[in-house]
Amino acid sequence: MSVPDHDAPEEIVWQGQFVTAKKRGRWEYVGRARGIRAAVILPLVDDDVILVEQYRVPLGRNCLELPAGLIGDIDGAEDENDLAAAGRELEEETGYRARRLEDLGDFISSPGMVSESFTLVRATGLERVGPGGGTEGENITVHRVALAELRQFIAAKRAQGCAIDVRMLLLLGADIIAGE
Repeated sequence: MSVPDHDAPEEIVWQGQFVTAKKRGRWEYVGRARGIRAAVILPLVDDDVILVEQYRVPLGRNCLELPAGLIGDIDGAEDENDLAAAGRELEEETGYRARRLEDLGDFISSPGMVSESFTLVRATGLERVGPGGGTEGENITVHRVALAELRQFIAAKRAQGCAIDVRMLLLLGADIIAGE
């Protein structure tokens, strides 16, 4: 089957420090500049998950998310390992350090609009080593939520006007499939 625009040349429409807007045939999409990727962390403590909440400018409101961050975005560390980046971001954002980081594979965020991929990393054996909150100006709120209460927690956050990142489906998936 022929795919329209498959062989059209890719054009860079605009490029910033972290994002590149591109066009291929009729398709317009964005990607990370300089091949930078992301790590998304699934931090588990016993029967709890650690989530973060922060203001997201594109949404104009706070968003409830799994901790995440860019891989290789620091000058001099462009070849940073995915797991090392995940560990660094976990500690910066949440104040937790993991004894074990496990690569669960690469995933695509929103393939019809974004070429960005992320590595999903499970973090276990967590120890609280700091306050979290992110780097200067991020103002991240850390939530430790019992998995058994996650659905209610997300509903309450949504009712408060908080956006919910699509990756929350990872945690709600079994209940959604079961029709609960």
